[in-house]
Amino acid sequence: MSTQSAPARGATTVDRPGGSGATLATWASDVRTVTWRNLIKFRRNPEIMLFAVLQPIMFVLLFSQVYGGSIEIEGGDYTDYLMAGIFGQTVLFGSTFSGYQMAQDLKEGMIDRFRTLPMHDSAVLFGRTNADLVLNGVSMVIMMLSGAAVGWRFHEGWLNFLGGVAILLLFSYAFSWVMALLGIVVRTPEVINNASFMVLFPLTFISNAFVQTATMPRVLEVFANWNPISALVQAARELFGNTGGAPTPDTFPMQNPILTTVVGSVLMLAIFVPLAVNRFRQASSR
Repeated sequence: MSTQSAPARGATTVDRPGGSGATLATWASDVRTVTWRNLIKFRRNPEIMLFAVLQPIMFVLLFSQVYGGSIEIEGGDYTDYLMAGIFGQTVLFGSTFSGYQMAQDLKEGMIDRFRTLPMHDSAVLFGRTNADLVLNGVSMVIMMLSGAAVGWRFHEGWLNFLGGVAILLLFSYAFSWVMALLGIVVRTPEVINNASFMVLFPLTFISNAFVQTATMPRVLEVFANWNPISALVQAARELFGNTGGAPTPDTFPMQNPILTTVVGSVLMLAIFVPLAVNRFRQASSR
């Protein structure tokens, strides 16, 4: 990690372990180094990338080829309708790597090694979440290629298409900070896996990811229409032009999905970034 004996006059500084200062440029260098370290771990453990990619492909094929013929979407094509749900589910589950890897690093003593280096505490967390953002980006590219192979298309032009990709990645990045905080608090990778599955799996299925919420029992329909995953998926559908003629539920998140998702993502970052950094400093100072 790069170090600097004294910050330049007028430069913005941040605290470092041991009380020394560092310019924002040095902090950015630390983040870049830790991000690269985490990306190298993916390369050295290709099974992480393999399973991160195989799961969404499995869902694409399962729902489009096995169940697609028996699921009707009012005014639209089910394959087009399905893909935004697959994208939303995948980036949500991909964000859990932040929690798992933070818990794994704490368990293996990697954080103790970082403490011996002249680096900023938050660089570890930013490097972790940045690497998982890259993983989610790669997964999305593969999912989109898989979707194109089974007939999925976007219909609102390249600008809206890029907006759809951006909003999915923004949500995944914000949620990765939630999981990073959980990984620091729990500090057990096995618990992170079990907890994330038990919470996120029903959260994605009790939503509009795979079926229209109007087909659900009333209680589940209300929950699904206010589910943040539904807003994320609806935002992606609108930007990709995959809504068809399906009616939109008359709730604020469903009527304003892009605004809801962007504001929700910003709020998650505003709340969980400082919480995670503060909790990490407490954990690493023990």
